[in-house]
Amino acid sequence: MPRLPRLALGGVSAHLVQRGIDRGACFFRDDDRLHYLALLAELAPALGCAVHAYVLMTNHVHLLVTPSRADALSRLMRQLNQRYVQSVNRAYRRSGTLWEGRFRSCLVDSEAYLLACHRYIELNPVRAAIVDDPRDYPWSSHRMNASTWPSTLVTPHEVFLALGPDPESRAAAYRALFVRRMPGDVIADIRRATAGSHALGSPRFQEQVGAMLGRRVVPGVPGRRRTEA
Repeated sequence: MPRLPRLALGGVSAHLVQRGIDRGACFFRDDDRLHYLALLAELAPALGCAVHAYVLMTNHVHLLVTPSRADALSRLMRQLNQRYVQSVNRAYRRSGTLWEGRFRSCLVDSEAYLLACHRYIELNPVRAAIVDDPRDYPWSSHRMNASTWPSTLVTPHEVFLALGPDPESRAAAYRALFVRRMPGDVIADIRRATAGSHALGSPRFQEQVGAMLGRRVVPGVPGRRRTEA
């Protein structure tokens, strides 16, 4: 059975994860991470994508992106992955891909889950016990989002801008989101929706996305389909 097209809508944010093949490393030194971020900063605006949050782990990447068109995110990841792998292969005299198939993604309800995805992404190094505070991890968007540092890569979402009337108050409100631990059920919701390429949000959001795309955007009910007698 052919796989369904990825859920994608212009103007609707998406959380995505791209893993290294066989869970192997996709970044080997800091220069690799710097090059990946430079490519992302170059390609995202050129292809109509706004990056709101990111984290580069050793063997996977998380991004929170709003594409301007339905195909923009797939185009971004295809060009980003191809160019990054080509540079790594040249640098390390290797061949083949670094990535484990297609990236996984979910559409995100900005009213209910956008800031939760921000937290989920930027807390990855804390959950992995690499750092105790997300501010101490240099390869995520947290330092930009939680301060007034300028960035050529991170574009604030309108939900982020609504946190305060000026950069200082927004940064303070954003930092306050990280004082308490993320609820386990929210983490589970994000992981489940991303792994299954579903719509992450309220029933109203899921219904709207399903109607726009003309397909199921939530997990099906387990078991055999019932038929009329």
